[in-house]
Amino acid sequence: MIGLVLAGVLIILAAYLMVAKKYKPQGVLLISGLIMLGASVLLQGTPLLPAKQSTGSIWLDMFETITILLEKRAGSTGMTIMAIAGFGAYMDYLGASRSLFAVVARPLRLIHSPYLLLVGTFFVTQILVLFIPSHTGLGLLLMATLYPILIRVGISKLSAAAVIACCQFIDHGPASQSQFYAASICNLDPVVYFIKYQLPITIPIILGVAVTHYFVQRWWDKKEGYQIESIIHSVSEEQEERPPLLYALLPAVPLILILAFSPLFNSPIKMNVTTAMIISGGIALVFEYFRLKTLKAVLNSLTVFFDGMGKVFASVVALIVSGETFGAGLMKIGAVDALIQGAMNAGFGIHIMIISLSLMLATASFLMGSGNAAFFSLAPITPKIATAFHVETVTLLLPMHTMTSFGRTVSPIAAPIVAIAGMAGVSPFQLVKRTCIPMIVAAILNIVCDFLVFVK
Repeated sequence: MIGLVLAGVLIILAAYLMVAKKYKPQGVLLISGLIMLGASVLLQGTPLLPAKQSTGSIWLDMFETITILLEKRAGSTGMTIMAIAGFGAYMDYLGASRSLFAVVARPLRLIHSPYLLLVGTFFVTQILVLFIPSHTGLGLLLMATLYPILIRVGISKLSAAAVIACCQFIDHGPASQSQFYAASICNLDPVVYFIKYQLPITIPIILGVAVTHYFVQRWWDKKEGYQIESIIHSVSEEQEERPPLLYALLPAVPLILILAFSPLFNSPIKMNVTTAMIISGGIALVFEYFRLKTLKAVLNSLTVFFDGMGKVFASVVALIVSGETFGAGLMKIGAVDALIQGAMNAGFGIHIMIISLSLMLATASFLMGSGNAAFFSLAPITPKIATAFHVETVTLLLPMHTMTSFGRTVSPIAAPIVAIAGMAGVSPFQLVKRTCIPMIVAAILNIVCDFLVFVK
């Protein structure tokens, strides 16, 4: 009981420091986890680690726990996430994402209804996010390229910005860092997690949110007195500085490699995400050489790839290890066991547990303005909860993972929302007012689809 109370106090304190005081989540989660590990030693006196992994001191094992988590994540999951980030940074440096946008945006010019154009725009964003898995990065790219076109054809600022703000309302696809982490927690191949588990849930959600945007943005425009005066659709294509359109293929190369050499197609060749990113980076180097004809400049540009890897180690990988330390503390101090036992004694089934944990994550994401901080701190405890309720880990984790980004999309303090609102010249609060209803619909569809497809 003392352990559960201490865990509750630390959770509240951690939330206060991260939300109200804007502390970085890495340090808060790491220290909170260490406090709970230390408290478990004092209260229970049980070893933190098996004898083979122990330092020989029950107190030093607190820090050995961090070392083990760091070695585990930096050597496997962390390396993959760093490779994803490095490739993404290199694509941004080359301007390949702008070429990709130039290709996929052309069909939008054939749509003559403003609100149907909004729906078409939303579908384009859901294609692009598979190759540009950064909410802020993709959002700013769309604001710089697509947003002016939407405004010129008569769409209101807030309607256009709201659809763009939802560009990464779901973290999915093999290039997503949180998606790869979720797959590793479930002991699943990332492609299997994406194709077999995510898509049956995310496709209906995407369709539902697209329809919701059509009616919600039209309703808000009418309510706020906005009138579409004219439709000027003969907009000339912006001749912005970008590489050749052939570069549009580069962001898609990792996805093609990962899917082609995946268990889904019974391929005799094994291709993991890290290798796919490295190969794709090498292909990009070849493209750059034929474009620049300068070996020195091409080889020097490779530092962008490694710089991107280093930056994500300091943020995402550190956050994962800190979150797992926090999760280890929750488990060692007995908070997770108490939660499971309490839920069972109250007669809660897996359905109530899924709804509760999913809403908890969405709320935490809303308050923090970050989906990763919330997800990485709670994801490590899900296998134990799933085992207690006799379900697969993915059954519990999938709706939680999907729900996390919904909270970020309606958070007025989230970096992508603030950035998009700033470029549109509107308040973040005005913007999330437009994204709120679509995300409520997404949350309902997420739970319903998960129950219908996976929960028996």
